Formats: sequence, C-alpha cells, structure tokens
Amino acid sequence: MTRPLRSGSRLEKVLSAGHFAVTGELGPPRHARAEDVREKVHHLLGNVDSVNITDNQTAVVRMASMAASVLAQKEGLEANMQMVCRDRNRIAMQSDILGAAALGIKNLLILSGDHQCFGDHPEAKNVYDLDSVNLIRVLKLMRDEGRLLSGHELPPDGRPALFIGAAYNPFADPEDYRVIRAAKKVKAGADFMQSQCVYDMPRFRKFMERAVDMGLTEECYFMAGVTPLKSLGMAKYMKNKVPGITMPDSYIDRLKGVPKEKQPDEGVNIACEQIQEFKEMKGLAGVHLMLVEWEHMVPRIVKQAGLVPRPRI
Repeated sequence: MTRPLRSGSRLEKVLSAGHFAVTGELGPPRHARAEDVREKVHHLLGNVDSVNITDNQTAVVRMASMAASVLAQKEGLEANMQMVCRDRNRIAMQSDILGAAALGIKNLLILSGDHQCFGDHPEAKNVYDLDSVNLIRVLKLMRDEGRLLSGHELPPDGRPALFIGAAYNPFADPEDYRVIRAAKKVKAGADFMQSQCVYDMPRFRKFMERAVDMGLTEECYFMAGVTPLKSLGMAKYMKNKVPGITMPDSYIDRLKGVPKEKQPDEGVNIACEQIQEFKEMKGLAGVHLMLVEWEHMVPRIVKQAGLVPRPRI
C-alpha cells in the first residue's frame, strides 16, 4: 500500500514502509500523579511503535487522554490519543482535535466509548452528539479540506495533521455486518484500525478474508488486538461476562492443564502463538497489544514473539 503521509507520525511511517507494526495500550491513572504515567511508559518504550492512551476507559474517571498523551510523548513514546463520543458534543470534540494537534499529537483514535452505566458515574448523561463514523468523517474534513463541521475554514498551516484511527470488532452479532461496519469507517476516512482482542482465530480469519476481498486492506491498515490471558479465571470471565468476545473452550482447557502459578506464562505463550499466525495472515499490518495494568509484561511478549528490535524510522 502506497499512500501519501498525512501526519508523519512514527506509526504512519512504520506502516507505510511495510513493517509489521506493534502498538501498545496505557490506561491513565485515576488521579493527577504524572509519575504513574511515566512509569508505564518505560515498560513500553522501545518495544512498541506507539501507544494508545485510553479515554476514560470503562466509563471511569481518569486523567485526561490528551494530558497523558503529552506526558508519554515527553518521555519519547509516541501516543495514539483516544477520543470517545460518549462525553463530548461536536464543539468540544473539534476543539480537542485542534488542541491535540497543537500539542504535537499525531495519531488520534476515534471510539464510541463504553456506556456510562458500566462506570463509576452511572447517573451521568451521555452525549453521543456524533457517532464514531461521523466523528471520523469530521476529522478527515478538518485535516484534508481545512473546514470545521460548521463550514468555518481553517488556515492551511492550522489544519490538524493527524493519522486517523478507529476500532473494529469481528466478533459481535450479527456476524455478517461486522465487515460492513468496518467498511463504513474506512470510507469515512480511517487510516488504521485496531480490533477487539482476538481469541476466536477461525472467525477472525474469516473476517480478514472478507476485508481483503472487499479491498478494505488496500485503503486502511488493519491491526489485530492481542490480550494475553492472565489466568483460567480471566478466560472464564471473558467467555461468560464480556459482550463481543468469543472464547474457545480449547484455551480454557489448556489453562486448566497447568498449575495456577504458571497460568500467566501459558497465557503469554498463547498470545505469542497468535502473533505468529497474525504475521502470516493476509491483509494484516500489525498487532495491538492490550495489557492495561500489565504493561511490565510487554518487553517479554515482544521478545518471545520476535517483534523486537522495532524498525528505525
């Protein structure tokens, strides 16, 4: 895939050069202590090409994604700032897009956001003034055409030069709609997409085959989500309690077969085996490692999976 660079971010350059990209994830703390962000960054630095900075994930109040993104970049780790549609109207979102670009953030990942009923303020009002597809479209309008949604024109040197990210979930129902939903985000302007964590490899492979056949992977970089299983209990919880996750019984049986204290090691082994499959899968441009609150395991996983050293860009 040869495309003009939109932002000049490290992630964009790695993908554009044809390297198998690796992104990580960092959840900002539930307080204002910047040192906690810096500590997590140091586990990821040199092991991933950029890191997602989550935006009040699970609808729980956390340090702002924009602030944590700036802290990460000051430590030398490129941020993929997340922005959810749940908490802001179109005025606030366009304002934050301009602010993020002004602060040197080059990657912006657009998400719907977990419903507030799952978080610590279930009585809060959600906004959803724009959904994720329309916010992607607005961001592309601002970047490529230099206009706000109101029609106000931005100066040529004041456009937000951002690499646009989005999420896709191959495992929710109805199954046939999932690739159509992803196609809408690609058409709206997504430059790269990261999946929900993958456990059902046959279903994911089927999704990717359809995406390739539709030409989506020629227009957008698709990345596969990887979340290692820390324990048998986690695997059972993901199977029974997390919507949109398909957990094969084979993984549960495999974890049953090892002592409890060795289950994290087996979970890492499973994740690394998945990564090897992803490397060979047509249409996939990289992996997204989601190890929130387990960031210290990232160096081990990327080494075991043969993902380091990362390319010099």
